[in-house]
Amino acid sequence: MANTVNWGAHAFHVLSMEADWNDEAGVYIFAGIQADALWHAYYVGTTDSFKTRLQNHEQWVPACRLGASHVHAMVVPLPATRELIEQELIATYRPYLNTQPGWSAPVSTE
Repeated sequence: MANTVNWGAHAFHVLSMEADWNDEAGVYIFAGIQADALWHAYYVGTTDSFKTRLQNHEQWVPACRLGASHVHAMVVPLPATRELIEQELIATYRPYLNTQPGWSAPVSTE
């Protein structure tokens, strides 16, 4: 398995949820490889700190039920840039947990 994968123009590191997460800001994708041998995104999010946000993330178990096996992470220091990338990825890949009817992202307290 490759250590990086491209989602559009963005290169993400492929990591397990149990990785030793850094206290850095960025964009992350809960993803898994399906029968078509391609990565599929189930949830896209942003964070001020991978270390604090990914611990016991409320969407990890639902994403795993859909087929997620890894976290794709990209360090993005600027909040406005993180939000733009997140919106672009959601619009392009339509992850189920970001787009299902009646679902809304929880308000971050970070």
